[in-house]
Amino acid sequence: MSQPKEDLNQRLSLGLSALPLDVSSSHIERLIDFIKLIAKWNKTYNLTAVRELDAMISLHLLDSLAIMPHLHGKTILDVGTGAGLPGIPLAICCPERQFCLLDSNAKKTRFVQQAVLELKLNNVTVIQQRVEQYHSASGFDTIVTRAFAELSEIIKLTQHLLAPKGIMLAMKSQHLDQENLDTLAQATVIPLTIPGLDAERNVVRLQFSNVAEVS
Repeated sequence: MSQPKEDLNQRLSLGLSALPLDVSSSHIERLIDFIKLIAKWNKTYNLTAVRELDAMISLHLLDSLAIMPHLHGKTILDVGTGAGLPGIPLAICCPERQFCLLDSNAKKTRFVQQAVLELKLNNVTVIQQRVEQYHSASGFDTIVTRAFAELSEIIKLTQHLLAPKGIMLAMKSQHLDQENLDTLAQATVIPLTIPGLDAERNVVRLQFSNVAEVS
């Protein structure tokens, strides 16, 4: 039996308050519509291992939105977006920013493009390409990754896409090796507490005074 939308809205609202994030009721509606699209496409496309809408609220929506206060600038690149995470939840709640969602998997980018159309997200561009082959003339103010690669590999693959004074936000679920972090200039580990999720979450913020420093 499907869960009433009102119950999902209430659970998401409580989670957002706990983060705490101020998200409008219209954005909450669109966030719920998004996970319903994931659930629908999961039946055929196997986009994520998470099947229950209730679990998606914590694992997909709140987990993605927890980094919203740490975004920098107007242009955001979500590398390895998969099913549009964290890019689509962030784009819904940050309509003033422009998002580029990048993934090499054609099946997943087809879903993300459809979600963008159905949710009427005018601030999202979807690109199917490998990150090392993708280029941007001006670069991005924030590059976001979620369970994408090791930190050193993230820097290696995305450095050419970072705007001057831009930052990288690497979302990590596992314990971070401090010795590895010590080799990275201006790395800050920010612990995250996700409502409804009893698991370690961190975002590593990497900032460089200029792009050349990440080479």
